[in-house]
Amino acid sequence: MNDEMNPLKSSFPPISNPDAEILILGSLPGEKSLELQQYYGHAQNKFWKIIAAITENELPQDYEEKVKLLKISKIALWDVVHSAHRIGSLDTAISNEIPNNLELFINDHQNLKIIAFNGRKAESLFNKYFQKKDEINYVLLPSSSPANARMLMNRMVEQWRYSLFE
Repeated sequence: MNDEMNPLKSSFPPISNPDAEILILGSLPGEKSLELQQYYGHAQNKFWKIIAAITENELPQDYEEKVKLLKISKIALWDVVHSAHRIGSLDTAISNEIPNNLELFINDHQNLKIIAFNGRKAESLFNKYFQKKDEINYVLLPSSSPANARMLMNRMVEQWRYSLFE
């Protein structure tokens, strides 16, 4: 398939503070997120609702407030993939990926206790390119993607809260 049919897409810079204790990794931003230039920009993605619920905050209405909520909660956010070819937004369509420099990020964030994967694709891509560190706890979270419509919101919030804060 030629590149016009399978466009190259790139991730955003990480959202983080030097004191971040949790790093949540996605795979690669979807079409709506790329269009808006915002992490988890698709209206049906549950990410920001989950973050608000597990941090016991109201859902911020604008993107700057959402970013601020992550930072004050000591949660960093990034994607495993720096760039890849993909038609549409499905993780299964990612090909020819180049990973972000997560080793440097992890080394620069000495307070990290947990690296959480927002779905199986993020976890499998991390495992493909990186070695896990003994001092960090790695957890697989149910994907917040609209493609994961089978899981009820309250169950997803419970699993995220338990995995990140228990």
